[in-house]
Amino acid sequence: MTEVSNLKERIHRGEVIFGVGAQVYFNRTQLEDLMAQGDYSFVYVDSQHTAFCEIDLENFCGHAEQLGIPVQLRIPHTRHTYLVGRYLDLGPTGIMVPEVENMAEVDEAIRYFYYAQVGRRSSGGVARRNLAAFGEPTNPASIDRLAYADWWNSNGFLALQLESVEAVINAGKLAKPGVDLLAFGPNDLRFSMESLPHSPFKTVDECIRHVLEQMKDSTVQVSLGATTEEERDRLIEMGVTVLQVAPGM
Repeated sequence: MTEVSNLKERIHRGEVIFGVGAQVYFNRTQLEDLMAQGDYSFVYVDSQHTAFCEIDLENFCGHAEQLGIPVQLRIPHTRHTYLVGRYLDLGPTGIMVPEVENMAEVDEAIRYFYYAQVGRRSSGGVARRNLAAFGEPTNPASIDRLAYADWWNSNGFLALQLESVEAVINAGKLAKPGVDLLAFGPNDLRFSMESLPHSPFKTVDECIRHVLEQMKDSTVQVSLGATTEEERDRLIEMGVTVLQVAPGM
C-alpha cells in the first residue's frame, strides 16, 4: 500500500494511480488484507448499485483513516449531489457523481464538495477525513475551521461520471475548475450510443479518446475501471491515468 500525502496533486500531475474496490461493510482486517494485494493509492466504495448504510460508511472510513488510505465514494444518484457535503462528513476523501450531463449538475457538485470560498459546504462532522490534525474532533471549538477548510479544498478530489453521448461531447465544458477526474460508466454509455442511430461515437474507446483529447491541456484526468491486466495496460497506453482495478492487480 502506498502512503498518500496529497492524492489530488498526484492526479493533477497525471501520475498513473490505482484504486481498488471494497465493500462498505469491511472491517479493518478485511480492508488491510485487501490493501495488501497491490500498490493501491485509494479504495473505492459504491452506493449507487449496492446496499448502503451511512453508519457502515463512517466505520469503513475510520478504518481507512487509520491505515492512511483515502476513500472514494460513488454517491447513490445524481439528484443526491446536494448531499455531497453530508457524505463527506462521514469520512471520504473523494466523491464520484454518477450520470452527470449538464453544467447545473457540475455546479451543484462543486458547491457542496468544497468549503468557502470555493464552494459552500457546511462546516461540521467529527468523522471528517484528517480532522484530528486540526484539533480535537469531539470538541468542535478546538478545530481550526479555516485551516481545515484550506486543507480540504487542496486535498479532496471530485470525479464526474460520464455515461451518455451528450456528456462525452460536452466533457470540455463539464471539466470546470474544481473537477479533478472525468470517469466513465461504460455500460450506460453503451445504452446511450445504442439509442442514437447517428451517434458520433460507436465504441467506448472512441468516447475515451474524444475526452482525452479535450483534456490534453488540462490537469483534469480520465478515470476508468479495469478488470484484467490487459485492459489496464491498454487504458494506460491510451492515456487514462486513474484506474479502479480488481484485487490482486
